[in-house]
Amino acid sequence: MNLWIRMLGTLITSPRRKAIRPLDDARLDMMVWPNDLDVNGHVNNGRYFTMADIARFDMARRTGILAIARKHKAMPVIGDSMARFRRDLKLFDRFEIHSKVLGWDERWIYMQHRFMQKGRVCVLVVVRAGFKAQSGLLGPFDLAEALGVDKRSPTLPTWVIGWSRHCDAASKALREEEEKFGLR
Repeated sequence: MNLWIRMLGTLITSPRRKAIRPLDDARLDMMVWPNDLDVNGHVNNGRYFTMADIARFDMARRTGILAIARKHKAMPVIGDSMARFRRDLKLFDRFEIHSKVLGWDERWIYMQHRFMQKGRVCVLVVVRAGFKAQSGLLGPFDLAEALGVDKRSPTLPTWVIGWSRHCDAASKALREEEEKFGLR
């Protein structure tokens, strides 16, 4: 239930946060609530992905990406995600989520969410995402152009490119497995 409350709170307060350029860092302040905890007394690993969803929504609204997606009747989708856990967040800890578009390729938009506390990265969540319309994924190049951003992506970090290749390989292996069993 607290996730809906958080999302509602973000919806209500998001218009008060200033608009940002598509490649700017978006910051969202949060606090750890009792329902965020697992049996170890720290934020549940899966909860970080949900909090990143909320931060991504806020960033998409503030950059104008959400308005463009709505014009195309497109919904945000996550193709793949990963997290790197470095430090615990515990009950009532205050923290910030710094969200940023890292870049894009012909299919995906790559974003990171840094869960920060006292200047240190506690958790890093990275996603490759898109906006799916009835006709398929909106092209990242077209989205960049609509936002007034150069179609050429900023240089993606080498580790993000490697991670993306591994995601593609896993997708290919799953498709081959489905074909083997006549499921495709």
